[in-house]
Amino acid sequence: MGPATEHPLRYALVNELHARPSPRFKAPATAVFVAFKELHDAANRDRSLDMAHLSELTNRHGGPRPDPEEHHYQGRVGRHDLKWESHTEFVTYMATNPGLPIRPFDPSAASIFSEEWQANAPGKRVAAVMVQIDLLPEDPAEVMARIGDWFARESLTVVWVLEGAALIAGDFRIDADGWMRFAVFVRPDTGEGRIGRIVHRLLELETYRAMSMLGLGRARSLSRLLNELDPRLSAIVDAMTDDNQPADKLLHELLAVSGELEAQAVQHSFRFGANTAYEAIVMDRIEALREERFLDRQMLTEFMRRRYQPAMRTVKSAEARLKTMLERATRAGELLRTRVDVERSAQNQSLLERMDRRADLQLRLQHTVEGLSVVAISYYAVGLLGYALYPLAHRSGIDKAYLIAGLTPLVVLFAWWGMRRVKRGLHSSHDRADL
Repeated sequence: MGPATEHPLRYALVNELHARPSPRFKAPATAVFVAFKELHDAANRDRSLDMAHLSELTNRHGGPRPDPEEHHYQGRVGRHDLKWESHTEFVTYMATNPGLPIRPFDPSAASIFSEEWQANAPGKRVAAVMVQIDLLPEDPAEVMARIGDWFARESLTVVWVLEGAALIAGDFRIDADGWMRFAVFVRPDTGEGRIGRIVHRLLELETYRAMSMLGLGRARSLSRLLNELDPRLSAIVDAMTDDNQPADKLLHELLAVSGELEAQAVQHSFRFGANTAYEAIVMDRIEALREERFLDRQMLTEFMRRRYQPAMRTVKSAEARLKTMLERATRAGELLRTRVDVERSAQNQSLLERMDRRADLQLRLQHTVEGLSVVAISYYAVGLLGYALYPLAHRSGIDKAYLIAGLTPLVVLFAWWGMRRVKRGLHSSHDRADL
């Protein structure tokens, strides 16, 4: 089959499946990991700055130059194997080196990520993890002796993973040098690829935990704002039952509250959506490790249930509360608009009734004016006809008074008949104009 039969994205989409292979480790080894995120609008950041920061690191340590068009990088940088990935909101760097430092979790193991270089990052550090991979001692008591000196007992988590292929220990605390520390003890027969997947899932677990908990601060600030808006919205709803409260004023106040709620929904929609996705990834990575209890120690699921899930429930509660208040504001707005429409309909009905009364009054006045007009026209007409016919009446011996008396009914009747004709003509012209 020729190229014409292939979808233009087929190869690119298949290659994407293999773009980020898990690293390979041979115990003992040390892995250091950092993640950087822009403080604001990280999803729309200038990604060329991320590439420039990566290039600065590879140039400083003599590594291969990255491809500006790629979203991932792997290469030998100095004495470290470097893996870089660009994600929607953040970028991650992982440097691995064979062997362990002389002192457990010595900050010198992370010398590739110098403080100067980290300070120049286009964003702030959201995760910094150091992982030590060592062979599993035969005596479990020796493991407990080691990790007892490295981690805080009250938050210590120790579990078997992948059917006992490795033992993971950590306390999810940040040490004095700013690193979160994990120890991974593997059995001698555990393959390099499997060790790499364990470490990779552990690093993803911590990274997405940190990213998902960014929403906790947003949720708390949002809850404070909702605490201020809730009484205002409740007061508006209560005032809707009071007929003495003008609906237009209430609707104006409701629009102000609704505007603030909509603005908060727009500002927080991406963060809350991302939090849901990140939380799902955290729980998926824990499930993928297939943990089992080690002695009587705390498991990852237990730690997350007690320490992590309450934070996520707080975020979800704030999101649900914002959604509920938006729905309440919408329903209140519909009721207020209905009330305003009813009041305006009543006002319009009253206005129509006043117009009808005014029209009726005008009609009566018009009839009165018509009667007066007939009298006035008749009066002048009789006077003119009296002057015109008086000579004839004098020759005929008819008294002027009798002449006036005889003309008056005839003139009045003729004036009335003429006014009726004029009125009918005006009405006929108006009806034809309407048609």
